[in-house]
Amino acid sequence: MQTQTTEALLQHHEKRTKCLVYTRVMGYHRPVESFNIGKKGEHKQRTHFRECKS
Repeated sequence: MQTQTTEALLQHHEKRTKCLVYTRVMGYHRPVESFNIGKKGEHKQRTHFRECKS
């Protein structure tokens, strides 16, 4: 599986674009790439969840 993914990424390298990830911090949205090292570590440790439809 990992090899297939790697091959697909290498095949379509020229079509890839940078993706900015934003997160809500203190009431406003900020890009994760602007975080310092400590804040990036906290962001990686966050638990992601999905709410069920009611």
